[in-house]
Amino acid sequence: MLTVDFDQFPIAPGDRVLDLGCGGGRHAFELYRRGADVVALDRDLGELEAVERMFRAMRADGEAPSGAIAQTVQGDVLALPFPDGAFDAIIAAEVLEHIPDDRAAMAEIARVLKPGGRAAVTVPRWWPEKVNWALSREYHDIPGGHVRIYKGDEVTARLTATGLTVRGEHHAHALHSPYWWLNCAFGRESLPSRTWHRLLVWDIIKAPTLTRTAERWLNPLMGKSLVVYADKPGAHRRRSSAAA
Repeated sequence: MLTVDFDQFPIAPGDRVLDLGCGGGRHAFELYRRGADVVALDRDLGELEAVERMFRAMRADGEAPSGAIAQTVQGDVLALPFPDGAFDAIIAAEVLEHIPDDRAAMAEIARVLKPGGRAAVTVPRWWPEKVNWALSREYHDIPGGHVRIYKGDEVTARLTATGLTVRGEHHAHALHSPYWWLNCAFGRESLPSRTWHRLLVWDIIKAPTLTRTAERWLNPLMGKSLVVYADKPGAHRRRSSAAA
């Protein structure tokens, strides 16, 4: 289940891309399939071990183009272990809502992005998230949980303050909002939650026209995620194939 729209966030073979706070690796795997040189970074060593196993399986099965590179790095979003301008593109999906000093994290994103590079930042949308917080304190009041609820203009303003230029946004995963409301109201193991989860799994695996069309129409109204695209001003210099 991808949150970033790769039609709006194009990736070319050989692009060096950071998946910041990669978690289970869903975006990192797609980047690898597209031929990017991927760095998947997270603080959770267990998550990174699982991502690395999948990278190895993808290489063995020929799922990634020959010459593409994928690696995992354990690191801190507030002090990224990379030099300035290290990446052509950066994805930070559902990460910043966990970080108390999100402005410092956004500054790090801008720092390690090349001039002319692009970033995709996703966070939970304000009103579906507000419902979750109202229904369940446990949803957010746990170690490593969400520390804020963003309004769209806050994300744009904070990215702009780092020197990035915001060029677009959209919402995603409308069908996931009811699932989380049911979880918060009745618990994850409740019959309503388990039933809706089966629907989501069916939708992800089968991608039927009915649910895909419904979500596309519902995303502007109740999409669970806000996705913001931003560019770093300057001339973009692609690495030569010899340097890739």
